[in-house]
Amino acid sequence: MKAFTNPVGPGTLWFHNLTTADGTPVAYDPQARAFLPMPPFCANRDIIGCNWIAPEQGAFCRSCAMTALAPDPELPNAIPNWAETEAAKRWVLDNLGRWHWFRPEDPGTRPTFHMLADGHQLAAMGHGGGIVTISVSEADPVVRETRREALSEPYRTMIGHMRHEIAHMLWWRLSLREDFLLAFREMFGDERADYTAALRQHYEQGPSQDWELFHLTSYASSHPHEDWAETAAHLLHLVDITDSFVAAGMTSPEMPRYNWDPYSEPDTHALLHVAATLATRINHVNRSMGLPDLYPFVLSEATRRKLVFVHGWLRRGAQGL
Repeated sequence: MKAFTNPVGPGTLWFHNLTTADGTPVAYDPQARAFLPMPPFCANRDIIGCNWIAPEQGAFCRSCAMTALAPDPELPNAIPNWAETEAAKRWVLDNLGRWHWFRPEDPGTRPTFHMLADGHQLAAMGHGGGIVTISVSEADPVVRETRREALSEPYRTMIGHMRHEIAHMLWWRLSLREDFLLAFREMFGDERADYTAALRQHYEQGPSQDWELFHLTSYASSHPHEDWAETAAHLLHLVDITDSFVAAGMTSPEMPRYNWDPYSEPDTHALLHVAATLATRINHVNRSMGLPDLYPFVLSEATRRKLVFVHGWLRRGAQGL
């Protein structure tokens, strides 16, 4: 993620900012990729702290307009959890916007979001027919960590959930192309295999012993759909880690040049080399504070090939459909 210029004075603005350091209200324009010091602001600004601009006064921003179902405000912590979930959505939409997905120049369907809070039962996350369902309750770090440990996962965040579930929606968009489906099945397997039965087997019997040779996560080994979603999410993880590193003004010997733009890099292998090296180094820094690894995953030759495949299709962007 980029760091942004303050439009009214010195200093830097970060993607989540609602005001400058001196308190001047600002809002992010996702089309210009810049902050503006003037309304119209999103109608959700005062409710959930949305910091994007709106097309007109009293309207929702581009991101909030995609949310068709908001959580019940009567449920405990529903509003603050929803706010954090929407912030994660804005981050991922802006990531994908670097490749023109879901921007005005994208002629295809946008995702519709159902943001649900856990009530008497857990709100299941998933995607179906362009609808992305997210449990906002996982914005609570205790809830999220409890579920991460219960599922034996090394990583679980709201941005991670957004990247994974939106990746399912991107597959749905891309599957309209026969050439994509043929290439996908050759790389990931036949997605027409019984999905429910595959997940049941995964949760009852666990992954195969050699899953790490072919998949980024054990969950990715459960079905081709999940392999795609996990791989696409990890591509976004790695590209954005690298982009944020560059935006923070840091450099590394592996970077091809100063101010290099990872989102514009066509060579996936070069991009993965830089990203994996940076992730390893940041993991080492995190350990100095007793924190978990930033990126606790290993890239095998098979997973690198899958990342190259996903990068090729996502980088060509929505305009290539």
